[in-house]
Amino acid sequence: MKSLALATLIFFGTALAAAPALAQSSPAKAASAITVPVTGAGGGATFAGTFKLQQFAVSQGQVVAHGLLTGIVTGASGATTSIVQTVSLPVQIPDPSCQILHLDLGPLSLNLLGLQVNLSEIVLDITAQGGAGNLLGNLLCDVAGLLNNPSALSNLLNQILGAL
Repeated sequence: MKSLALATLIFFGTALAAAPALAQSSPAKAASAITVPVTGAGGGATFAGTFKLQQFAVSQGQVVAHGLLTGIVTGASGATTSIVQTVSLPVQIPDPSCQILHLDLGPLSLNLLGLQVNLSEIVLDITAQGGAGNLLGNLLCDVAGLLNNPSALSNLLNQILGAL
């Protein structure tokens, strides 16, 4: 479970913006927070600090990670400024597809009691096709797309975060 939550954090975008009003459907607060190191540079200044993940939420139909950004901005002249700001970062979720199985078998050579069988490479791709009349394809595409609901995904991620 920890690796799933940490892998999700890797998908965060690098742009940090002030927290917009969150459209929350009473997401559960996490029992413990995950702290992620954050660094960056631009315009002659550098930033070094941390992002403390507090919860996942839904903002404008997208899952966001809501937390506290703290750190030090060092300007080109060497002057420093402390930053403590609540921010929301977009969580990038891979676009789900209806690909069900990709199997790649290399060449195979068998000797069956004196009968030599040689088989070249086999590549098997199974893709579900959704649409009218495609009962099995629709079912498998729906199962593959279970995490497309941002609210449900946000609640699931908060449960994982609470379990850490």
